[in-house]
Amino acid sequence: MSENETLDPLIAQAAQSLKLSVRQVAGAMRLLDDGNTIPFITRYRKEATGGLDEEQLRSVQRTMQELRDVVAERAKILKAIDGQGKLTPELRAAIESADSMKRLEELYAPYRSKRKTRADEAREMGLEPLAKMVWAGRCGDGDLSRVATACLGKHPALTSVEVVLQGVQDLLAARIAEEIELRDLARKTALKMALISTRLNAKSEDAATFQDYAEFEQAIGKLPPHRVLAINRGEDREALKVSLKWDQPLAQARLAGALNLSRHPAKQFMEQSIADALKRLIGPAIEREIRRDLTQHAHVHALENFGRNVRQLLLQPPLLGQTILAVDPGFRTGCKLAVLSPEGTVLAHDVVHVTDPKAAAQAEVRLVQLIQTHHVNVLAIGNGTASREAQEVVTKTISEHGLNCRYVVVNEAGASIYSASDVGRSEFPDFDATVRGTISIGRRLQDPLSELVKIEPQHIGVGMYQHDLPEKDLAASLGDVVESCVNHVGVELNNASAELLKYVSGLNKTTARAIVAYREDHGPFHNRQELLDVPGVGQKSFIQAAGFLRIRNGREPLDATWVHPESYPLARKLLQRAGVKPAELAQHAIKDSSLTATADVNQLSTELGSDRYTLEQVLSALLKPGRDPREDLSPPLMRASVLSLDELQVGTELSGVVTNVVDFGAFVDVGLKQDGLVHISKMADRFISSPHDVVSVGQTIRVWVDTVDTARGRVGLTMLKPK
Repeated sequence: MSENETLDPLIAQAAQSLKLSVRQVAGAMRLLDDGNTIPFITRYRKEATGGLDEEQLRSVQRTMQELRDVVAERAKILKAIDGQGKLTPELRAAIESADSMKRLEELYAPYRSKRKTRADEAREMGLEPLAKMVWAGRCGDGDLSRVATACLGKHPALTSVEVVLQGVQDLLAARIAEEIELRDLARKTALKMALISTRLNAKSEDAATFQDYAEFEQAIGKLPPHRVLAINRGEDREALKVSLKWDQPLAQARLAGALNLSRHPAKQFMEQSIADALKRLIGPAIEREIRRDLTQHAHVHALENFGRNVRQLLLQPPLLGQTILAVDPGFRTGCKLAVLSPEGTVLAHDVVHVTDPKAAAQAEVRLVQLIQTHHVNVLAIGNGTASREAQEVVTKTISEHGLNCRYVVVNEAGASIYSASDVGRSEFPDFDATVRGTISIGRRLQDPLSELVKIEPQHIGVGMYQHDLPEKDLAASLGDVVESCVNHVGVELNNASAELLKYVSGLNKTTARAIVAYREDHGPFHNRQELLDVPGVGQKSFIQAAGFLRIRNGREPLDATWVHPESYPLARKLLQRAGVKPAELAQHAIKDSSLTATADVNQLSTELGSDRYTLEQVLSALLKPGRDPREDLSPPLMRASVLSLDELQVGTELSGVVTNVVDFGAFVDVGLKQDGLVHISKMADRFISSPHDVVSVGQTIRVWVDTVDTARGRVGLTMLKPK
């Protein structure tokens, strides 16, 4: 680590904030600034960061960017205010000590370029000297009328004493609003006791949707993020009228005390100016700040929640070695069918109708034909419109014909977007959009990650309010999630799509397409080194990507593992030490004891000329060379029958799949037309701060019926076993 990095105050500040060492932060930033990706650093450069994990690295990157942005913004603000001739020593000190963008915005707010104010007009009328006299206490309440009279006629607009005094008050109010300490005091008062209040606009078309907020009021400190977003949405749709309530009289008293007005000659006039400043200038600005901060916090929380759900969905285990019959349900247009081989090749496709009794009989016959002809034992049924009806026909067909089949309900969100996309058309140019959408549903069961990366993650449908979030932030955040998942699982170089490859560390859309084109022209890759023959893939890209791209049955056995090519010499030394030939890796013949019993990691790394982190990574890769981390997760829940509300009673035990996790609980598919809700209070017999602490999307859980609302078709569930 260089002396400059050691002395960099931003690195030191970030290290202190994140409770990391300066060496760790400096090492991480050196790699990040050099263009290395976070997945690559996490897996293959732990020695440079002291073992930082992916989450820590993203925190370092985010924190350092925020600090660098503050430095740049501070310089711009100092230059702008100095150009106005208003940069006092006190203001300069406050700006230079500001450690966040929010604080800089607060300090700069009174000096931003804006339309002409009432204070500007008063200044043009020559009233600033009188305002300064009042502020300094050289003019009392009893003298104001006389002094104001003397100003009449000095400007065409000064036609009365009232006009003069109003102009002076405008100047005083503006000065009060610009005083840093006074604004901060008012802000602290508002933050301590502010309430969000909503009233329903009964004339709105969306009034029924926001009925829960018809007469709503809550302290801002207790307002959960999902309510902030719901209130914002209601306000945007003009269904809610939203206001912020806080104690302005108390703030006025505190500002008066700060200005020591008890002995001020113009106490009454100054108090009126404070009230005017609070009502017209400070108050509205603070209320905007509070609403903005609540919204920003809610956005960050929603992004994190949505990202966690997307991650869990992407990392669902693949259903390998199965021929799938995909079913895309529909009423008017019928149920689209597609039979997929274990490799995802389309073997047959058709359309059947299940809602008309006559057509349903024909649908059963066609289902039996497809299932028996192609030896299908798993059906993937989309969860959209007519899903319930399709499930009923499928279960009836399975039962009456004695078929050895089960079905899985698959989240079909975004399938229609994929079917009409350039990616969908290029993959299946000979099929229409309806068939492409059905194929997508089936492939999501065969390999969720490979299929879902073809859809923009905001369309996957496992969040709340994601469509209300800033599009740029959403795309960046979810892009990080997808990148993390792809590199966590790894990619088979010889069969991965360009849509999957573009998320691999060091690659992008252009190089991913180039790899696929090279594969089509030259056949499969025989070793990782051949990547350097692909146009656009240079040495730097190769180093970043190689470890995440696997080649099974290639010329180099280590290419099928997580071992990076730069560590092949170390891996061969370890294998030789353990008496294992590289070719045996394909049979998973290596035992834990054969490698780890030889010496402790620190001693072994010294002997082999490596470092502890790299040695541990290589050892792990050799012990489980073909490991897919998704193997540890719950397999898809197979069903053979459907449920109806009439069958349920309070206390009925069910198995279900978590389809969405939100702030207040989790939605669970238990085989009904609508998902049931497990409220956060029904998840554990202890306090939990987040449903994510207990469940995750795709997890199979055991639940019991807690409430049944037949009229609205809703079921409340509990994870607490009835006593």
